[in-house]
Amino acid sequence: MANRMTRRQLGLAALATAALESARPATTPNSSYTGALDDVKNKVNMQNFDPVYWTVQERYPTAPLRLTFRATDKAGAEAWQQELRAKLKELLGGFPEPTPLSASVLETRNFPNYRREKLVFESRPGVFVLAYLLTPSNGKAPHPVVVCVPGHGRGVDDIVGIDEHGNDRTDKPGYQHDFAIQVVEHGMAAVAIEPMAFGCRRDPITRAKGLGITACQPSAGSALLLGETMIGWRIWDVMRTIDWIETRPDLDAKRVGCMGISGGGTCTQFSTALEPRIKAAFVSGYLNTFRDSIMSVSHCIDNYVPGILNWAENYDVACLIAPRPFFSEGGDRDPIFPVHATREAFARVKKVYGIFGVPDRAQQEIFEGVHEFHGVRGLPFLRDALARE
Repeated sequence: MANRMTRRQLGLAALATAALESARPATTPNSSYTGALDDVKNKVNMQNFDPVYWTVQERYPTAPLRLTFRATDKAGAEAWQQELRAKLKELLGGFPEPTPLSASVLETRNFPNYRREKLVFESRPGVFVLAYLLTPSNGKAPHPVVVCVPGHGRGVDDIVGIDEHGNDRTDKPGYQHDFAIQVVEHGMAAVAIEPMAFGCRRDPITRAKGLGITACQPSAGSALLLGETMIGWRIWDVMRTIDWIETRPDLDAKRVGCMGISGGGTCTQFSTALEPRIKAAFVSGYLNTFRDSIMSVSHCIDNYVPGILNWAENYDVACLIAPRPFFSEGGDRDPIFPVHATREAFARVKKVYGIFGVPDRAQQEIFEGVHEFHGVRGLPFLRDALARE
């Protein structure tokens, strides 16, 4: 047939392809070539081509930080908190008016030391949240309760004892170590929520890529296009979780804590800063400086709040929690939230708690480890803080 190639034509095509391949420059996986300036490094200043160096060393020192903490007494600190909270809400994109929760319990299971309920509620019209309520078998209702927010990974399954096959597990593996179960083991109820863009709250394209792939990139980018932020959207889910807690007579809505690691720590710190119904916070693997972490190390897009350095640093957000109990922990070898900046940020937070006259309500543990949940001192701190309310 006229459109069928002969053996001779096929052979010629193969030879032509081989010739083109041989004409291309040879490359190997071990090539030392790094870019167009390799052979002229002695003629230029390489730092002038480094955008991270420029943003951290040149731009950050000029950031206005107009509302960073400068008060010297309690009255001044309270006035500062009121002003920064208003600005922070604006930067995050604001919050909608609450609508009916339309909550329903999908499943209830009993375990040796706790009961687990799987539930859903409507955070805003057309947006549903999956949550697990873990209630201790011992203790008297209404129980103090902790809103638990996971970091990047498989989502809420990573903190409630569900493995990658949907089966129960008891060994607390991974960097999050099923910390919602640990909350129950310390005598508190836990409401573990699925953050937007994690786990079951992902688009079909992302879900097809695997359990551990988050959908933060399209979702958080869309939030920015709308003049809002993923942090703001997740904070609203925490606020609505507390609305749901208030409907449960077995939970004490006057003794609500919040905790999370990594991206969950971000959500915890910002949520507690803005939601007065949260009485105590436990932030794992997040408190730091924007300079040393978010600006210096590659992070998920869901960490960014447009314009925040015009007004405040990471530690200023944490200072909005004062005088409520606040616990921070970090690994001494955490590669994405460097320990020296974790210590620096906490020192600033501790100073504010001192001005409020309650320095012991802010505590920190630096443990031997990397970017992972620890909880040795943090969970007892949270338990005791909620017991006092």
